[in-house]
Amino acid sequence: MTEYRRVLFDGSAVLTERHGDVLVARDGREVSIEDAIHLPPSEPTKIVAVHLNYDSRTKEFMTRLPAAPTYFHKPTTALNSHRGAVVRPAGCKWLNYEGEIAIIIGRTCRNVSPSEAGDYIAGYSVANDYGLHDFRDTDAGSMLRVKGSDTLCPVGPGLVTDWDFHGKQIRTLVNGVVKQDANTDEMEWDMHYLVADIARTITLLPGDMLLSGTPANSRPVQPGDVVEVEVEGLGRLTNYIVEGPTPIRSDVGAQPSESEEVISTAMGGDWEFRGIRTPSKDLYPSTITEEKE
Repeated sequence: MTEYRRVLFDGSAVLTERHGDVLVARDGREVSIEDAIHLPPSEPTKIVAVHLNYDSRTKEFMTRLPAAPTYFHKPTTALNSHRGAVVRPAGCKWLNYEGEIAIIIGRTCRNVSPSEAGDYIAGYSVANDYGLHDFRDTDAGSMLRVKGSDTLCPVGPGLVTDWDFHGKQIRTLVNGVVKQDANTDEMEWDMHYLVADIARTITLLPGDMLLSGTPANSRPVQPGDVVEVEVEGLGRLTNYIVEGPTPIRSDVGAQPSESEEVISTAMGGDWEFRGIRTPSKDLYPSTITEEKE
């Protein structure tokens, strides 16, 4: 396996290769990992994410997986990097982490089989598919603002080639405490399947990213929190939460809301996938009361 990282050198984006604790550019310049200013590992034209994929997440929502995966799109303007600030807009409170693995495309991919898909993957990275559930009432169909607001897609710290995605641990930590802990063998659809599925009708270009789903226990975080996602063999992605300096504009559009659907989804209930009842009031009564207070 080889790990590549894009970093900022004298104001320019430079591709480096990791050698222990040092990143080496092709022109010979070096920088320590600790001193490097990281950039996302690729420049995608599109970021596609799968809704449900991990068994633990499906059980948490008390639902069943569909016959085939379903997806949503995150704008490229949501892209963020290792050690970047994730902004929770002022006036919002339901910002959830979702530790994931990013698939990064290496060459133009269209109409390939799962057995061929691996040949089109440049490598893999760590991702955090943040969701701003305050907008779920208005964007539940598209997930546009929920998942696509600025800074809500950190990916990094690097791109790792020739990584075997089978049987790998994935964990999310908040302020050093493990919140998500799972294994990629929980995934219903593996990396090659996801690439082949999307590429049936959508051409994937070099640098494009596919986010492969999150395990159970996505929960809200607060300004000041440090969130880390670590994947065996891919490294650790670190970000910190900050509050935006100004509230969401009130003279246009739907405003942040706090309906039962918002709370249920943010706290791990089943509203999103069943829409009939919100068991999170029964499952997490003390947590919800504390959050409202």
